[in-house]
Amino acid sequence: MVFDLNSRKSLADFRHDALLETSSTNSVCLERARAGDAGNLWVTAERQTGGRGRRGRPWLSEPGNLYASLLLIDPAPMERLGSLPLAVAVAVHQAVRSVLPLAAEPAEIKWPNDILIGRKKTCGILIEGEALANGRYALVIGIGINVSTKPDTAMYPVTCLREQGSMVSAEELFAHLYAAMVESLAVWDRGKGVREVTARWRDVACGIGEKITVNLPDKSIFGHFVGIDDNGLLMLETDGGGIMPIAAGDVFLG
Repeated sequence: MVFDLNSRKSLADFRHDALLETSSTNSVCLERARAGDAGNLWVTAERQTGGRGRRGRPWLSEPGNLYASLLLIDPAPMERLGSLPLAVAVAVHQAVRSVLPLAAEPAEIKWPNDILIGRKKTCGILIEGEALANGRYALVIGIGINVSTKPDTAMYPVTCLREQGSMVSAEELFAHLYAAMVESLAVWDRGKGVREVTARWRDVACGIGEKITVNLPDKSIFGHFVGIDDNGLLMLETDGGGIMPIAAGDVFLG
């Protein structure tokens, strides 16, 4: 696998393709990668007909909200990619917080990368990767943010930026996200800046020290959220007093 030695990117190093409608911005990015796109490509859509969240869950994608995906090619050695979701969450949190009025409820990150406002979800992030035929690796960061509307049938409390007093448009929010992501990826520095990223993540984390439930594919685990390690693993203190590292799962507070 070949890596670009110039890891520091600027705003001008990224491109943006704005679509009116597509099935999924993540799918478009993966298609572009298979066709040989060099990466650093943002794809946004006003509406998605087949948006999806983690574990294949559908993501409501009506006009007025932000649907964006970023294609990266060989963003870091594979052993460092585990910390990338933290850098992404820090960038999205920064963009969301920058458009909220001062009187809005606190914006926080729920592990690993859900953005909450007043403990209500306003953003989902789906990261997907694929090995390409040319030996390189495509990684797609999909971001859906509730700007003007929110789903009516969510399994958890949800909100949108309009409900929190922000009158920002999806296009204006994307401009903030574009800049914040460049800055966060530069700090992450292909995984070499993980300590700074995890420090920033902890500063705005939700639920550290609280009781949580982690739903895994085959069971649910209860305990206290101690924090994260430098690779982004959730550290759960179980009833027996031991610390269990968790790489993936759905976290419920309280």
